[in-house]
Amino acid sequence: MGAIILFVALVLVLLGVATVFVHADPKQLASGMRTVGPLLLALVGVAVLLVGRQGIGGLILSAALAWYGSVRMKRPPAKLSPGKHSTVRTAALEMELDHDTGGLEGLVLAGRHEGKMLGAMGLAELQQLYRELSGDPESRQLLETYLDSRFPVWRKDAEANGGEGLGVAPGSGAMTKEEAYKILGLEAGAAAADVRKAHRRLMQRLHPDIGGTSFLAARINEAKDVLLSNHN
Repeated sequence: MGAIILFVALVLVLLGVATVFVHADPKQLASGMRTVGPLLLALVGVAVLLVGRQGIGGLILSAALAWYGSVRMKRPPAKLSPGKHSTVRTAALEMELDHDTGGLEGLVLAGRHEGKMLGAMGLAELQQLYRELSGDPESRQLLETYLDSRFPVWRKDAEANGGEGLGVAPGSGAMTKEEAYKILGLEAGAAAADVRKAHRRLMQRLHPDIGGTSFLAARINEAKDVLLSNHN
């Protein structure tokens, strides 16, 4: 008796689903069938098993499993979440470090080249910008970081021409917590463990030609210290 009741219930469910499909939009129906179709076929297999047709019911259930497996194989891979970026800003430059690739890109904020992306500038233009930043040691050292990553031998050319300004110490303005979060690519209020993890990942991602004493590395270290000061 219980099997008959279950069979009737399954039939009613199938009839209800069929009614919905009749009134559905064709595109939505096609999409829905890819998801719900295997389940409906499995229900039909169960109903056939309940009426004593084990052989046919087993075949239907096998077909439902094969259909489900085929649908899963055809699903597009999940999109990767956008990579995070660290942002370091000075008076004349804004630099971003891609956490995934370690690549650097920058925007000129002031001067003759205002509005230009560093990636669109050639070495001659970048060297001209470097000379123009002689009165802004912090921006100049940030540009040195970019030049080290893109043109590893640029320093030799600069030294051959006198080496003016190389290695100038940056300004010592106190970093705010807001700046520190941007540098590490974190949301405000991030846990201490997240701060340490971001710092470690960024230091590993720095271009090998930049070195641990670069301006960018120093700012990343400073950002960690600022955010962890309250956790000590």
